Amino acid sequence: MGNDEGKSHHPHGALELCDAGVRTYTEALRAGRIPRAALEPAPCLSELALVHPDPQDDGWLRPVPPSAALTHLLQPVTREIHDRIRLSAALADSLAPLASVASTDPNLAITVLEGLPLIDAAIQNATEGAREEVLTLQPVGSHPVEQLRKALDRALDMTERGVTLRHIYQHPARHSPAIKAYLADVPPGHIEVRTIEQTAERLFVFDHTVAFVPADGRRDVALEIRHPAIVRYLSQAYEVLWAQAKPLTAPTPTPAAVTAVQASIARLLVEGDSDQIVARKLGISVRTCRAHIAKLMHTLDATSRTHLGALLVQSGIVEWER
Repeated sequence: MGNDEGKSHHPHGALELCDAGVRTYTEALRAGRIPRAALEPAPCLSELALVHPDPQDDGWLRPVPPSAALTHLLQPVTREIHDRIRLSAALADSLAPLASVASTDPNLAITVLEGLPLIDAAIQNATEGAREEVLTLQPVGSHPVEQLRKALDRALDMTERGVTLRHIYQHPARHSPAIKAYLADVPPGHIEVRTIEQTAERLFVFDHTVAFVPADGRRDVALEIRHPAIVRYLSQAYEVLWAQAKPLTAPTPTPAAVTAVQASIARLLVEGDSDQIVARKLGISVRTCRAHIAKLMHTLDATSRTHLGALLVQSGIVEWER
């Protein structure tokens, strides 16, 4: 009966301090020591090393400062951590000679990179190793000044080694001052730029041996791909887009009073795409897309969306895009 009663006063785990334990410990601090029997309702004090036997009388216990108790409790944990660190270092040294062998295995040639610092470091490493050609595909709206500054530094570093660069952007990039400044600073003859109408996800390919693609919508997780078949496929897909893209030096003709974006929207509307699909394909918001549609209706004097569709064909706006 006494054991059950003791448990009811101490219904918690070994690493917790109950109210009875706090009271008993407080009394021990006040009196300097407590009789061993006082520990019965609060065994957690002993389990947490907050008391130790009085060296002069085994029937009494003296309180231990919490900091000293913590140091005592953490000793085995600290030893375990040090042991694991030593083990990790030993394993890394043992397996290091196999790294070059594993890198040639296609089944081990896709690495998940989590976090922008790790992604940036991997791309920088590929940049430093590039010797022939770098291909990039980048959607509009993803070129902040800091990112373009890093891209310029990398581009200059590569062109000094004779590496050629090919970039594919979206049509709106033609009007981006930041991109124009970036291209103006890269030596001519080492870089080619083309633009496409619809948005495409980011892709980097270095020397047709390593590629980088986003692994999530936020672009803070990426895949580093070294599998020869996958890199070859991505390179071929890039060449298809390159053939369809318009050289930056070639003007993008637009009918009077209609912008290139509005002409692209017009074509997609005539093909039957909804506002949401048009916006996704062009990499703009639905609100911006509908604002452009409203301008098209105003420009063509359309009285309805159905009327607009007919006028788009009659005006030649859509025909120009075909």
